[in-house]
Amino acid sequence: QVQLVESGGGLVQAGGSLRLACAASGRTFSPYTMAWFRQAPGKEREFVAAISWSGSSSYYADSVKGRFTISRNNAKNTVYLQMNSLKPEDTAVYSCVASRALSYSRDYASYPYWGQGTQVTVSS
Repeated sequence: QVQLVESGGGLVQAGGSLRLACAASGRTFSPYTMAWFRQAPGKEREFVAAISWSGSSSYYADSVKGRFTISRNNAKNTVYLQMNSLKPEDTAVYSCVASRALSYSRDYASYPYWGQGTQVTVSS
C-alpha cells in the first residue's frame, strides 16, 4: 500500500510555469511506476506523463510533449511534474498515480493507487 499526496497546483497565466509534486508514503517507493493524469470539467480523464521506477524512462502525451517534464527523487519518495508554457487547455485537476507494474500504461484503470488531485488553472 502506498499513499500519494499532490501539491503545487494553482492559478497561472498562459505561458507561465508550475511544478507539481507528489509525495509518497507507506511501502517502498522506488519499485513503483508513477504517472500523472488530468481531468478537466466535462472531459475524460487523460494520461499526461509517466516515469519508470528507476527514472531512466519517461513517457508523455502528445499534447504536453516538449512542455512538461516528469522526474522523480526516490530518496525523497517524490515525483514531480514541471509544466512550462502552460495553455488554458491545460486547466484540469492533476492526479498522481502509482503501480507496481514494470511497464507504464496510459489507462488510468491500470494504477491502483491515486492521490486526491490538485487543481491547475491557466488563465488566458
